[in-house]
Amino acid sequence: MRRITIGILTFFSLFLAVGGAGAGERWAELPAFPPMPAPKASGMADVNDIKMYYAEYGEGEPILFIHGGLGNADVWGHQVADFAKDHLVIVADSRGHGRSTRSQRPFGYDLMTSDYAALLDYLKIGKVTLVGWSDGGIIGIDMAMKYPEKLTRVIAQAANVTTDGVKADVMNNKTFNDYINVAGEYYKKLSPTPNEYDSFVNQISQMWATQPAWTVADLGKITVPVTLAIGDHDEAIKLDHTELMAKEIPGAKLVILKDASHFAMLQDPEGYDAMIRNAIAGR
Repeated sequence: MRRITIGILTFFSLFLAVGGAGAGERWAELPAFPPMPAPKASGMADVNDIKMYYAEYGEGEPILFIHGGLGNADVWGHQVADFAKDHLVIVADSRGHGRSTRSQRPFGYDLMTSDYAALLDYLKIGKVTLVGWSDGGIIGIDMAMKYPEKLTRVIAQAANVTTDGVKADVMNNKTFNDYINVAGEYYKKLSPTPNEYDSFVNQISQMWATQPAWTVADLGKITVPVTLAIGDHDEAIKLDHTELMAKEIPGAKLVILKDASHFAMLQDPEGYDAMIRNAIAGR
């Protein structure tokens, strides 16, 4: 395991981490989702038993960005604008999220991972750099185990590999609850079932209660280069869990994002994009 710390925690910021957020701390705020650029192509792919929304931007080495639970592809506006300058960027809405449909099958990470593998086949894209946030990072790790031939590398931010990697008090956090509310507003605007957000949250919460549940042996079989990133003020994922992941995944690199939380891609887009570019460059 190689570990990179972006910045050094001052005594003051350490105090805030224990005592609560001070006014104006960026890690305590949920910035608005940025506008998405106009895609060069988009549509609804027939994937497994659903229709999956996707959009493509730019040209070059492919990067697939996968959003977190309850969210949608529009969270990646900053990253799309940056990486479409020199990459083919693909975003999509996971099953039941955003514009994508869902079926009667229970939500599960293996199922959602197979959706993304099928989407890459549908788009006739070979290997990608996969950047995943939260549930998207879990999907990235799952794909590294199930479909390594489709990956150049995985960059997983705020992922967990067992349920005990999630902080017990996450639902008491204001910023995280703000995200749940914002995600609900997006769901009403985008979803083909706009009035079923509560049911959707209940269904996906059943998945979160038991998944993922991977073992050290599972992680030890990963052969794809993996970068694990976590904000130093992540509301949801335990730092020591992320450190354990980095220890058990062969060759994994751990990056700690300074003054950022679970929503680092919105709070510090420049630092977030630099982390991705460093991982692509093998730094």
